[in-house]
Parts: sequence; structure tokens; C-alpha cells
Amino acid sequence: MAEFAEASGDLLERIRKSRPVIHNITNFVVMNTTANVLLALGAAPIMAHAIEEMVDISNISSALVINIGTLSTSWVKSMTYAARLARVAGKPLVLDPVGSGATKLRTDTACEIAKFSAPTVIRGNASEILSLSATGGMPRGVDSVNTTEEAITAAKTLAVERRTVVAVTGAQDFVTDGTRSFLISGGSPMMMSVTGTGCSASATVGAFLAVEKDAILATVSALALFKVVAEKAALKSQGPGSFWVQALDELHNITPKVFENSARIDPA
Repeated sequence: MAEFAEASGDLLERIRKSRPVIHNITNFVVMNTTANVLLALGAAPIMAHAIEEMVDISNISSALVINIGTLSTSWVKSMTYAARLARVAGKPLVLDPVGSGATKLRTDTACEIAKFSAPTVIRGNASEILSLSATGGMPRGVDSVNTTEEAITAAKTLAVERRTVVAVTGAQDFVTDGTRSFLISGGSPMMMSVTGTGCSASATVGAFLAVEKDAILATVSALALFKVVAEKAALKSQGPGSFWVQALDELHNITPKVFENSARIDPA
């Protein structure tokens, strides 16, 4: 869709001009990774999980990204409190239900935030999205054992029930608000060989939401950018290590026009 691709390039330019602060309550495994992705994109990351500073950070941030990859009781309290602050302030919230369906703690936490914190966007792999629906899903650790196609119906239902945008990422990404739905192609299988690519995609969605109120446009744009960057990086890499270095460079260097011309977005 040419009009979506053109709008996506404009959003990238707006992120770089405004440098929005993105608050991440994310897991220990990917803190450095997602912070560097946001910096390469042009946003300003802040990684904080202490409940004592949630009010201050909420006041200075433009969006909140909650990632449940490494949970503890104190972190869950911080997540729900930060989500409540974001909701009251009218700031966008991205929920990344990492490993939901694998353990009771993860599933219960993801379901509670999805139900009571009104996320603007829920982004996960197919198994994670299925775990939040009546269908149910069972990831292998944090990896999906389901395909994007298997989660489409659950994603649409979840989007309508929670009045949110749901993004199912995989070999092909599916994004829906229950009425409008899109498929995003591109990327590289190499993304499966580097930890934190999905988490970084969620953080990227947060940055786009910081500059665009239309949540489905922001989400489609963010995931399309991630696909384009990964595809270009894979052409220059020799393995997962060089792939991720190249991905950061591509994200930093890509122009809005190249992004517009490379994005592959189709109605679903």
C-alpha cells in the first residue's frame, strides 16, 4: 500500500526530529539491545523498573513499553502501576507478552495487563497471542510453535475484545484492530538466530506510537521498518553477530525515502 509506505517514511522522520523518550520496563536479556535499537532509530530510551521512580519517568516519557520476559513480583507491581499512570496521562502503551503460555506467572501477568491496563498495542509471536485468547497457546520457552496464520482469528478477536491493535510477528507479520488488517513481508530468517529481535520490534512500535495517534498506522510502520532493516542487514552479514551489527547500522542510516520504497505492506 503506497499511502501507508509514504506515511511510514514521514513517521520515521518525525521520530528523528522529536527524539521521543520511550520508557521500557523490559527484561534483563534485552535491555542493552532494545536501548541501542531505539538510539539507532532516533528515539531516546530509558530503562527503569523501580516502582519508586515510575511517576517521575511517566512524566517525562512519550510512550511506555512493557515486556514480561524476566518477571518478579516487584516488577509486576511496577508494570501495573506504570500502565495505570500511562492510561491516566493518555500515553500509548505497548505490551510484549514474552513467553506467555509457557508459565502461569507469565500468562497471568500478560492477561491481567491486557485486560485491565488498556494497552494501545499488543505485540507477540503467534503462540503468545494465542495464549491471551480462549484458543490458548504453548510456546517453546519464548519461541513460537505456531505460525502467524494460526493466530489470525485469535488476534482479530483479541483486538475487538480489548479495543486494541494486535500484532502477530513471524516470517510474515499480521496487524489488526479487528476491522483493518495488514500483512507485512520481508525480514530475514537470521532474526531467529539473535535474541531480542521481537523485543526490539515492540520497542520500535513504542517509538512510532509516540509520534502517531493512529495505532494501526504506527504499528504497521514500525514493523515494516524492522522488516526492511533486517532484510538489508542480512545481505551484508556472515552470521548472527555481524547481522545484528549491520541491522543497527541499517536502522541508523536508512532514509525515509528508501524506507518508503522498500516497505512491503498489504491489506489482509
